[in-house]
Amino acid sequence: MDKRKINIPWLFEMAWRDSRRNRSRLLLFISAIIFGIAALVAIYSFRYNLENDINSQAATLIGADLAVSSSKPADAKIKPLLDSLGDRKSEERTFVSMVYFPKNNGTRLVQVHALQGGFPYYGSLETIPVEAGTNFKTGKMALVDKTLMLQFNARVNDSIKVGEVTFLIAGTLNKAPGQTGISSGIAPSVYIPLQYLQQTGLSKKGSRITYSFYYKYDHPVNMPKLVKNIDGRLDKADMNYETIEMRKESTGRSFGDLTRFLALVGFIALLLGCVGVASAVHIYIREKIASIAIMRCLGVKASEAFLIYLIQITGIGIIGSVIGAFAGTFIQHILPLVMKDFLPFDISTSISWLAIGQGVLLGVIISILFALLPLISIRNISPLNTLRISYEDVNMVRDPLRWLVYVLILIFVVGFTFFQTDSWIGSIFFTIGIGIAFLILTFVAWLLMKVMKLVIQNSWSYLWRQGFANLYRPNNQTIILIVCIGLSTAFICTLFFIQAMLMKQVSLSSGANQANMILFDIQTTQQKGIADLTRKQKMPVLQLVPIITIRLDQVNGKTEAQVKKDPKSKISSHAFSYEYRVTYRDTLTPSEKIVNGEWTGKAVAGKDVPVSIEEGFSKRNHINLGDHLVFNVQGLSMPAVVGSIRQVNWNKIQTNFQIVFPKGVLEDAPQFHVELTHISSVNQSAKFQQAVVRSYPNISIIDIGQVIAILDDLLDKIGYIIRFMSAFSIITGIVVLIASVRISKYQRIQESVLLRTLGASRKQIFTITALEYLFLGALSALTGVIIALTGSWLLAKYSFEIPFAINILPAVGLFSIVAILTIVIGLLNSRGVLSKPPLEILRTT
Repeated sequence: MDKRKINIPWLFEMAWRDSRRNRSRLLLFISAIIFGIAALVAIYSFRYNLENDINSQAATLIGADLAVSSSKPADAKIKPLLDSLGDRKSEERTFVSMVYFPKNNGTRLVQVHALQGGFPYYGSLETIPVEAGTNFKTGKMALVDKTLMLQFNARVNDSIKVGEVTFLIAGTLNKAPGQTGISSGIAPSVYIPLQYLQQTGLSKKGSRITYSFYYKYDHPVNMPKLVKNIDGRLDKADMNYETIEMRKESTGRSFGDLTRFLALVGFIALLLGCVGVASAVHIYIREKIASIAIMRCLGVKASEAFLIYLIQITGIGIIGSVIGAFAGTFIQHILPLVMKDFLPFDISTSISWLAIGQGVLLGVIISILFALLPLISIRNISPLNTLRISYEDVNMVRDPLRWLVYVLILIFVVGFTFFQTDSWIGSIFFTIGIGIAFLILTFVAWLLMKVMKLVIQNSWSYLWRQGFANLYRPNNQTIILIVCIGLSTAFICTLFFIQAMLMKQVSLSSGANQANMILFDIQTTQQKGIADLTRKQKMPVLQLVPIITIRLDQVNGKTEAQVKKDPKSKISSHAFSYEYRVTYRDTLTPSEKIVNGEWTGKAVAGKDVPVSIEEGFSKRNHINLGDHLVFNVQGLSMPAVVGSIRQVNWNKIQTNFQIVFPKGVLEDAPQFHVELTHISSVNQSAKFQQAVVRSYPNISIIDIGQVIAILDDLLDKIGYIIRFMSAFSIITGIVVLIASVRISKYQRIQESVLLRTLGASRKQIFTITALEYLFLGALSALTGVIIALTGSWLLAKYSFEIPFAINILPAVGLFSIVAILTIVIGLLNSRGVLSKPPLEILRTT
């Protein structure tokens, strides 16, 4: 038995010598992972810079050391506590309202901030001119968001009317604490001094206002201890609080989800690169069988031969990973620009050596792990292979190490996905999905080869026979190309389908019966007037719905405190935490269907009120048919019983409620109303809004058409980010395709030379190659599209819970592009063989 020690320096020298004629091929296969590593390093760098910036700028996101907020005014019991906090204090009232620009009769729903005090204490209200951020508080002046200024062609020193008061525009608001480009687009802000809020007439009873208090401490304070002491009293008063540390954590979580999603997109690109690595090494080792067999004849042990090629792969893996890591460092400068509208502050782009180190390490691990499958076959190459070269015999040897590598790859994919999602269930399902896609594509490729062997007939044209025979004969690329191209196509196509379905959910019918404008905060005394005004403008009153705010005090005799103390109780304590907006009526709407119990439209005196609850509300809170409830209606207790459970279609644009009361019980409760109507043109919308704002300035209007435009823009921006990240997968797929075809080119040389020697013309070889790649590209793209259809259906049904409806045209376009691209790359790689004499090519091989 040969027990000589392994000579490590000699192994490195042999690896270097053997690679001299093959470095271009080795560099080509490792290029498959460069873009995947670049994507991940860019995302990791972005993540680490984001975390650092959140830590350093968290104070400017909240603007104070402590923020306390509530949906109702502070009562006399909690006021002393609020007055005792902080060395400096500011107050703010926030609500949505219509504003009016007298200059051009423009109207828009905005977020009004009525502010008093020195807030923000960290950062500033960024305005033009700069001094407007503080000066506006000294008089009847306003700051107006830049999007509004542009939309209505307003300028500084123009006027804006908020409620009953006209303010001078003191400055353009570019940015406020915690504001993003998206938030300013959806709900642009207008700041006014708090002392004028009462005069606007927008703070009447029933108005939905958020009351906020901001505190700044000029001396060191143990904030965790402080909020722990006041937590119980604030909770009892239905008030929330936030500190800089809490904002830091919540912002980190929000953007952590974003970066994890982007990392998964990058990881898919990397998985495609892994397929390229495995296939390229597979073909490379197949070419090296003769060399390895000769080394074995000269006394080289199987383990030494294995290590020689492992050293080669590791070395090239390090080079490729370093290139990808530094490419990712440059790409990370683009990510903040791509996502600027989603970020509440500017992101730095400093070099993250930790991200680079992770990228290099990940690249080396992947290079080795996915190259091991073909590399372990080297151990089974014997000296006999110098006489009888049969790679198939080598490859089919039952090798337990092969299964160990499969397990390691599986563990790697699950582990890496868990690292990104922080969810074992999510990572397992992600891995299963990727695995199923791989298996389907591999099975399709295998089935194609089997079918081709059976269907090819001698009566066929020679060119057709030869082109289709290339799909299954030795040195074929069928499996690798179908898997690589199919996965790339499936991923890209799925993105198109899901984005289109989400967009369809926010699109509206243009029919006259479909509501596309909502008026809310209508007081009871204004019902008739607003209905008459709507009809006067030749618009229908589709719905005029009363809304009452209530709370849930008891479920089956148990209060929130009792539910929390009872470990056996299935009732969710969260059911007691919310203020519910409910309505009363005697009929169901078209978007509702009773799934349990019986609908009751009118209450019976002397009995518990039979209410109808929504199906999701029932499941979330474990409140079922027949349960007894006690509601707090503006301070009055109202016993009720669950009489029915409804299924509600929340996708329809109309008033939907979790809890519906029958008529006969809530008519006298404090309430406001919501009207739904339909507008047929932009001009009609503008005239109607102007009329409403002039006569009823407290009423707010949502133009659904405008909301759709904003959502469309938002989804376009999200889609742009997804497309930007999926570009890495597309590029990787193309690189893998090129690498696979280029490497197999060296094996096709002898076959093409033989055909040329036997008299085949360039046109005939060109046709044979085109037929092979046409079939490969078309079949792999078609399989990818079918996988995308299946995956999109599953996502639509179980993840997004939306109807599955797709536009097939993008898929047809993608199918055509992929098929054509495959043919073009295949033919370009055959150009060298076609343009040179057979003898010249034989001398170079």
